[in-house]
Amino acid sequence: MPEIRILPDQVANQIAAGEVVERPAAAVKELLENSLDAGATRIGVEFRHGGKSFLAVEDNGCGMTPDQALLALEPHATSKIRAAGDLNAIRSFGFRGEALPSIASVSRFTLRTRPAEAVAGTEVLVNAGKLIHQKETGMAPGTRIEVANLFHPVPARLKFLKTENTETAHITRLVRLYALAQPQVNFRLEENGGEIFRSPVTDDLLERVRAIWGRQLAQDLDSFAPVEGQGMRVWGLLGKPGAGRSTRQEMVTIVNGRPVDSRTLAYALVESYHTLLPKGRYPLAFLFLEIDPACVDVNVHPAKREIRFRECGGLSSRRCCGIWKKRGR
Repeated sequence: MPEIRILPDQVANQIAAGEVVERPAAAVKELLENSLDAGATRIGVEFRHGGKSFLAVEDNGCGMTPDQALLALEPHATSKIRAAGDLNAIRSFGFRGEALPSIASVSRFTLRTRPAEAVAGTEVLVNAGKLIHQKETGMAPGTRIEVANLFHPVPARLKFLKTENTETAHITRLVRLYALAQPQVNFRLEENGGEIFRSPVTDDLLERVRAIWGRQLAQDLDSFAPVEGQGMRVWGLLGKPGAGRSTRQEMVTIVNGRPVDSRTLAYALVESYHTLLPKGRYPLAFLFLEIDPACVDVNVHPAKREIRFRECGGLSSRRCCGIWKKRGR
């Protein structure tokens, strides 16, 4: 039997990157969530060649000091939790402290950041997990992270990426979801220097959807007033009877401001429309749910894509169906 050894940190981070950052859109997701946790009200995302050659996320959040910028690149460094019990009521988007070191281990990674009270910012350059330099830099308050040549240090991962168009579609959908979920934040998405969309701050959810997904889709939606009870609040936009889709792409569920996949909510939506849509068609829905964070487990997937509802508050597929049907669906 071969001798058992401890993996070097760089190798361990590259392995972790395969779970946390499986494609360029996953890197964008982690950086977007960091920006939101930093209190940003303006976030810009830009990328080239499907994010394979270059992607960047820039925000006007709180920024980091030089020491904090270096510490953020250490494995499991996080400002979000302090003890295992904190996992029972996650209120932030990120919490594991894996994203930045994982991304930096499989790319040419540049972090520029500045707190509002600092005279100058800090630039940290990491190439394939190796620190190249840390220096002062001039910049506005906030943080900008650039990721170049993603997965080039691990060609085995690179060959599993899809075509440029496919990776572009994943990034575009991801940023649209977060722009919808966070209407108090101004989002801008650019590809190869051209603007894909810009979503200004607005309290009008239908207007937000129109700016992000387009006027034609928005015409097929009706809003419904918030429904509250048993510690939950549900509201959003539902498709008009007969306005179905061939895929689940426009069945969007947002729980406590986080775009997620939930079998419970998806099943409830499909069942609520079963007499209104032909077989094989899926409803159009942009559904928001607010619930006690202690009732939601967001730590069931490495990339935090899926959630699981704990048995509190009585949330079930049957209860959700009842809510939609009360809306006249």
